[in-house]
Amino acid sequence: MSDLNTSQQGIRNSKMFLGEVYFWTATVVGWKRLFNQDKYKQVIIDSLKYLVEKKKIIVYGFVIMPNHIHVLWKVKEKNGKEMPNASFLKFTAHKFLKDLETNHPQVLEIFKVEKDGRDHQFWQRDPLAVEMFSKEMFQQKLDYLHMNPLHERWNLANRPENYYWSSAKFYEDSINDFGFLTHYMERY
Repeated sequence: MSDLNTSQQGIRNSKMFLGEVYFWTATVVGWKRLFNQDKYKQVIIDSLKYLVEKKKIIVYGFVIMPNHIHVLWKVKEKNGKEMPNASFLKFTAHKFLKDLETNHPQVLEIFKVEKDGRDHQFWQRDPLAVEMFSKEMFQQKLDYLHMNPLHERWNLANRPENYYWSSAKFYEDSINDFGFLTHYMERY
């Protein structure tokens, strides 16, 4: 898995540019399993859907794991003054905070921090962004994210398309349960 932690040059890259396609990984701080509950996975889905509807991004593939997400996406334009990935992280963190304050204050305590003028942190700094330079590279990352739920560490499904919280069913059975996916062959 070391190839996912570094860019082509061996240095972690979180910078993204408009008009480019990226394999993007965002991780919950401390690898805590915040996404064990479906309602937090739905926050991610809703945020991606909103950004697609506003034509800020194109989503080609994704998977939501218990403590991280992988997204293959194109960042099309800024969302106001910020990049769509920054809006995504900010919006989802706000939703997690509000729900945990109301419904699970004891869980909220494990996300408590006192830095950068904030009280809580949900996402690790510097998500990984790997630019997709070829169709082959894109296909390799798409296969990786679809196979992730089957890994023995997770054991979330027996086949990629059986794991609901990913784009695998879209590619295997042409079923777009989420309504915001674009097939990667439309790019190539």
